Amino acid sequence: MVDVQHWLSALPPGVIYLIVAGVIGVESMGIPLPGEIVLVSSALLAAAGAVEPEWVATAAAAGAIVGDSIGYAVGRRGGRPLLERLGRRFPKHLGPAQLARAEQSFARHGVWAVFFGRFVALLRILAGPLAGALHVPYRRFLVANAAGGLVWAFGTTYLLFSVGRAAEHWLKDISWAGLVIAVLAGVASTWWLRRRARRLEQVQVPDQADEPVHAGDR
Repeated sequence: MVDVQHWLSALPPGVIYLIVAGVIGVESMGIPLPGEIVLVSSALLAAAGAVEPEWVATAAAAGAIVGDSIGYAVGRRGGRPLLERLGRRFPKHLGPAQLARAEQSFARHGVWAVFFGRFVALLRILAGPLAGALHVPYRRFLVANAAGGLVWAFGTTYLLFSVGRAAEHWLKDISWAGLVIAVLAGVASTWWLRRRARRLEQVQVPDQADEPVHAGDR
């Protein structure tokens, strides 16, 4: 993420906004790209005064909403065979196990999986195409898609913007010992969260039914 932030910092603000919208948009279509890393890096640049947070958030929201809508259209046209082809092309991100978990989320939560999926790496990529393939009604999808995209984009941007501004003032007076303790605490908490996430991912997903789940019926 540091490399991405450093690379973005050398670009004009207008280009950064376009990159944020483009990367997040393509990711939302179903192509694994580091959309969240780009958003986080841009939000931290906003905290440093390099770009405007409102434009970062607007670009991210636009990319998320438009990308998900395009992904929905592609998924509705291509159906499950399209998702399976994407899984063969990107087995690490969109393999059979990941697709099964995403389908289970839609079966359990219906259209709300689109809203909450914006905050989960797997569903952030698959929500649009999978909703289309499962024939979720577009109006319901669009409401959940727009709401999730706006909350995720503006919430993430302004949270990191506020934290970055506060940290900038706080770090002026902090001792090196305190800085080391803070870094170690951050590394430890990140390690614990990743370990917990891996345990959750190892939970066996029930076998898929022969017929696709129509999440729109929920």
